Amino acid sequence: MNVKQVAEYLHLNEKKVYALASEGQIPATKVTGKWLFPKKLVDRWLLESCHSGLMADRLLLTGSDDPFLQAIMLRLPNVVGNKALYSYSVTGSRMGLGLLSQGHADVAAIHWGRAEESHLRHPGLIRQFSHHRQWVLVHAFRRTQGLIIHSDHYDYKDPDNIAINRLRWAVRQEGAGSQRFLQEWLSGFQTQLDELNVSAEAFSEREMASMICRGEADIGPGSLSAAREYGLEFVPVCEEAFDLVVPRSVYFRGLFQQLFDYMQGSEGLELARSLGGYDMSDCGKLVWNGAD
Repeated sequence: MNVKQVAEYLHLNEKKVYALASEGQIPATKVTGKWLFPKKLVDRWLLESCHSGLMADRLLLTGSDDPFLQAIMLRLPNVVGNKALYSYSVTGSRMGLGLLSQGHADVAAIHWGRAEESHLRHPGLIRQFSHHRQWVLVHAFRRTQGLIIHSDHYDYKDPDNIAINRLRWAVRQEGAGSQRFLQEWLSGFQTQLDELNVSAEAFSEREMASMICRGEADIGPGSLSAAREYGLEFVPVCEEAFDLVVPRSVYFRGLFQQLFDYMQGSEGLELARSLGGYDMSDCGKLVWNGAD
């Protein structure tokens, strides 16, 4: 819909529609200098507005995969019972943000490189998607990222000594944070992805570990917790910040706040400790407010 159509649809004057679009308060995008409004997203915006952003019946989480977050999302339904729905669909960081920008998800999980650079990398990634000015970024945890290796090939305990071209690699899909990690790690050895002996492609942390465990690959990128869960060897490379991107209206939703309450509670902290490789010290910290 164009500005005139939206004004008629919402019973507003056109100046008010322009103001809402410019302030990022209504779903809109500029094409060749003109504002356009996807009707499906406008309808969802209306529904959210009617509930004052406090809809309490569902939380649809997508984006990056993590074993700890997956375990938390499995436990939360037992806390809320049949009064609400928690759902976690793993897609990788980029696709998760795409789904969030199209209104198909409530929260997108991302990790995009070393923790010490996340204050620049994560906002930079988010700004590539429409409606980012309506989003905030909340820190969930730090996790240890590195290379998951089958025990038959654990001669390489130092990442600098890994025989890159001799091993069969499992890789992640394009747009996944772990694939980004692998590309950057390889660049330190002047090596490209297409130079690897790739034997498998995984679409989650657990699938990566499972493929290596079954012998379909010798090595692949992933988290310490995924390697430990499958009894595999692990070579640590760096710490990553794992953050959640969420629209401001969803940030105040009870289910979202309950997610962080559980992560920071005694059961959540014990779960993180048992899985291994997590730093929960800044869990729940608001790290970016959507400003350009």
